[in-house]
Amino acid sequence: MAIRGTSLRNLLLSSKPTPLRHYSSSSSAASSVNPTEVSHFNALASTWWDPHGSSRLLHLMNPLRHDFITSCLTSQKSPAPSHKLRYLDVGCGGGIFAESAARLGNTATVTGIDPSTEVLKVAQEHARQDPMLYPSGRLQYLNKSIEGLPIPQNVEEQFDVLTLFEVIEHISQPAPFLQSCLPFVKPGGWLVLSTIARTWASWLTTKFVAEEVVRLVPRGTHEWSKYVNEIEMRQYFQSQKGWASEGAVRAMGCVYVPGLGWRMVSGGERWGNYFFGVRKDPG
Repeated sequence: MAIRGTSLRNLLLSSKPTPLRHYSSSSSAASSVNPTEVSHFNALASTWWDPHGSSRLLHLMNPLRHDFITSCLTSQKSPAPSHKLRYLDVGCGGGIFAESAARLGNTATVTGIDPSTEVLKVAQEHARQDPMLYPSGRLQYLNKSIEGLPIPQNVEEQFDVLTLFEVIEHISQPAPFLQSCLPFVKPGGWLVLSTIARTWASWLTTKFVAEEVVRLVPRGTHEWSKYVNEIEMRQYFQSQKGWASEGAVRAMGCVYVPGLGWRMVSGGERWGNYFFGVRKDPG
């Protein structure tokens, strides 16, 4: 049960915070799609909606995603939006979050995008079972990466909430990927994500225990070196003009407790799974 390619020395060195741009490429227009990642998730497509299958932890985490978004919207100094919200779910997978968001009373539309053809087929087929969602136009899926979407030309084409749930840790170059996401958020809107901090504790729990010991997730789901620390994420957005003013940044750790599910844990963002939200400055 050996973990290949990771030594204690590498763990200690690689877990030190570094600027997010350390991972960036020379071209922000380059595709973020990794064929190996796409192939991995294509293989899991058939079990995506099985609450006891390979995506079990995502099903259990979904209520916390909504709770965190609500906490972001209600935390802002200016009033929360009174209009119905437009969501862009980037890396939507089989549609667990996208479907649930589309059913909310304060949702106008949800657009889910994913580069995995097989997984997106599963999302589309599942959504078709509910006439309130897919045929009505309330929910749509596109087999695209964020770089493949036309950049919005006005506020009407932008989104109130852009979500990146369990996506960043599968991206080789997070800085240019995030740069591609920023234009899609309207002024006063939120970019909300969940990912994993790059620490020795997260290596132990998400790689060794979850993938090798108890097999909570399929082996090879995560690559520890791609994890991003909360401070790296925070510093990245604080360096972006037009973002995160007036302290409009929120983070909250979350931990999986066997038998109980996911629980929010204040301070957990420094060592394990966490939610992160940042607001685009109002126009």
